[in-house]
Formats: sequence, structure tokens, C-alpha cells
Amino acid sequence: MKKGPFQLVIVRHGESVWNKENRFTGWKDVDLSPKGIVEAQKAGKSLSELHLQFDLAFTSCLTRAIKTLNYILDEMHLNWLPVMKDWRLNERHYGGLTGLDKAETAAKHGEAQVKIWRRSFDTPPPQIEKNHPDHPVNDPRYKNVPKDLLPSGESLKDTAARFMPMWNEVISKEILNGKKVLIVAHGNSLRALIQHLENLSPEQIMEVNMPTGIPLMYTLDENLKVLEKQFVGDEAAVKAAMDTVASQGKKK
Repeated sequence: MKKGPFQLVIVRHGESVWNKENRFTGWKDVDLSPKGIVEAQKAGKSLSELHLQFDLAFTSCLTRAIKTLNYILDEMHLNWLPVMKDWRLNERHYGGLTGLDKAETAAKHGEAQVKIWRRSFDTPPPQIEKNHPDHPVNDPRYKNVPKDLLPSGESLKDTAARFMPMWNEVISKEILNGKKVLIVAHGNSLRALIQHLENLSPEQIMEVNMPTGIPLMYTLDENLKVLEKQFVGDEAAVKAAMDTVASQGKKK
């Protein structure tokens, strides 16, 4: 095991088609929007300008994250980098909310309820049935995952419960061995990690908004405690991107 400090960079995928349409996406496999492609390329350029290097990358099994990672690696001339795709890095499963317009749902159920569904730590959305075509048991990419582990709808607490073992058993060990790691994933799987790294309470993590396509760079000590963190990008652009995420659950 090497001595710190250690480098970790995390990136939420670029804007997806359903981000643009303000829909609950979760495990629905939607593509990047044209803006999302630009965000992913910009993220790669920003990391390249800092002359950052990586030894390996982790991403989810969802197209929007995989493509974002590919655009970043392309900009950094790191297409050869080893990449591990894992379902445990997937977005939170939004269950019966999947595909619904967030603003319309806020108008119907109230902004407070939508904020609870979007941001609360332990309130899951309405569940979907296993015979629903969108249930992950019916998706071939998860055929090697035990069916009882595949969610029908998750809270952030549930998302953290499936992701944190991967962090503890795989990713953190690579970092402690001195590997420079890049993670490209989703708003909620990354919020689960942020909560752990920054030791945030359930109330504090409710207020954290992860912007699309803007890298967040951590410097960690030998106990993987945060020494320093910074978004890689223009400060005003980062704030504007966070505000956009925060306003998605409001009525129009």
C-alpha cells in the first residue's frame, strides 16, 4: 500500500436526452443529447489541460455514462485505458417514476414530494413489477447479476448500499495501491460516494447537486479522507450547472 496523497476524479455523464426533457431517467438507457456530447468533450479537454493522467477508469452499464467516458478518454488520448463497467455504478432506479416529466410530477404531487423522491436519503419511489419491460431482470446486460439484487425502485440509501461494497472492495483498493482513478457515473451513484468521502449527513446530501459533465477532483489522504476538492472548470459555469440540476423538480 502506497502513502498518499491520492488522486480521484469523478464525473457525472453529460446531459442526456431525458435530462434535456426533464424526465426521471434512472436505469432507462437513454443517449447523450448534443449538448451532453459537448459537455463530455469539454470535460476531457479540461482534464487534459491540467495534464492529469489516469491508470484506470470505472463506469456504469448505461450508454450515457459509457459514451461520456469514451469522449473524455478520446480528448485525453487515453483510449487504451483499462475500463471496468459495473451495474453497481448505475444511476438510482426511479421505479414507477421512470420517464415521467419532473415539472409535471411536481405540479401533480407538489414540489416537496418530488424533492423527497429526487433527493431524500431513504424514501424509495413507487416500485415497478418484475414483468415490466423496463425492469432490469428483463435486460440482457444484467443477465449475470443475481436477480434478487436487481432493483424495482431505489432510494439514495439503497443506491449507496449497492455501490459502497464496490467502492470498499475494488475502487478504493486500486487508489490505495497508487492508481489514478477516473469514475464516470450518475448523479445519485456519485452522490452516494460524495456522502461517504465527505462524511455528510442524510440532510446534507439532500442539498448536493452534481452538475453534468464537470469533473470533480479529490485529493485524498492514506485513510481516503478528503484533503482537497475542486471542480475542474469555470466557477460561474459550475454554479449555473448546479442551479440547473436543483431547479429540475420545480413546477413550471
